[in-house]
Amino acid sequence: MLTEKDFMATTYSSLEAANFEWSAPSNIALVKYWGKKEQESSIPGVKSEQIPANPSISFTLNQCKTITKLGVLKKSDTKDFSFDLLFEGKPKEDFKPKIQKFFERIEVYCPYLKEYHFTIDTQNTFPHSSGIASSASGMAALAVSIMSLEKAITPSLSDDYFNAKASFLARLGSGSACRSIKGEVVIWGNHSKTANSSDLFGVAFSEIHENFKNFQDTILLVDKGEKQVSSTVGHDLMHNHPFAEQRFAQAHENLTAIKEVLTSGNIAAFIKIVESEALTLHAMMMTSMPYFILMKPNTLEIINTIWNFRNETQIPVCFTLDAGANVHVLYPSTVKEKVMQFIQNELVGYCQNGQYICDQIGTGAKSN
Repeated sequence: MLTEKDFMATTYSSLEAANFEWSAPSNIALVKYWGKKEQESSIPGVKSEQIPANPSISFTLNQCKTITKLGVLKKSDTKDFSFDLLFEGKPKEDFKPKIQKFFERIEVYCPYLKEYHFTIDTQNTFPHSSGIASSASGMAALAVSIMSLEKAITPSLSDDYFNAKASFLARLGSGSACRSIKGEVVIWGNHSKTANSSDLFGVAFSEIHENFKNFQDTILLVDKGEKQVSSTVGHDLMHNHPFAEQRFAQAHENLTAIKEVLTSGNIAAFIKIVESEALTLHAMMMTSMPYFILMKPNTLEIINTIWNFRNETQIPVCFTLDAGANVHVLYPSTVKEKVMQFIQNELVGYCQNGQYICDQIGTGAKSN
């Protein structure tokens, strides 16, 4: 089992200049991660960050992704981090503090960072103000780009180590980003029924029935505004939450159950778990102190309309939610035509400016 110590780069060569380009997708959790825990690091004096209070499992998306170009240039002054940040080719100063904090967190594992000046040029394939969280795809794309530098100065790195460390680094930028590196379905967090599962990085789950291949995700953009409560604050509110322990136990049980479902192809059981998980996530928000609601009236209208449609037609379509108002409509590719007609006829009216994004299950980050 890999520990934090295993991710510390100790011997590496030098590089004068290089350019790397990666794309990394967003992901949507089926069993949700909500809440973080304190954990001792295996490295003295280093704090373990972004450790999930419960394990999670997600579909990796395909179209909703971040494309990052990383320019690397050797510099003589190695006292501080040095980087320029561009978003869609233009300087983006308000993103820089998050990158600075990320570099500070990962320096112990990537001690070569201060030897280079970085030009980070990033863009999303989905509108920045669309209400789709870009932190997972953005941090995953940056993490694999940094690992390309590490591979260049340490050529002996194996592909498995590359992917594990990329996921490990991505987690330190945004927890769910660790699920965007490799695999159609990814598990993150220690889980007694999953071999090699870890709180430190995501692992691919490959025993996927044909029913879930090419699974579709149409994202209905209900509210594109900034959330009134950030996910970081929401996670913190699970400390001393009256239902925290029951929720964490439920997540372990649901992960065990959904692994069986994904292997057997039981879509009816999949729907029950996924919708229950989505509503439980928001129930945790509504029962924390202070309490808050991220769903909007149109979120509830969409949910009820999906339920009515499924009951009337027996078409296996369901929903999930992230920590926001938008609705992910999940369904097999075999019923795509009927579900898209339903979405256009009955659900688009609940979307802000009629906007939605069509996506499907993907395979993770790719070098461009």
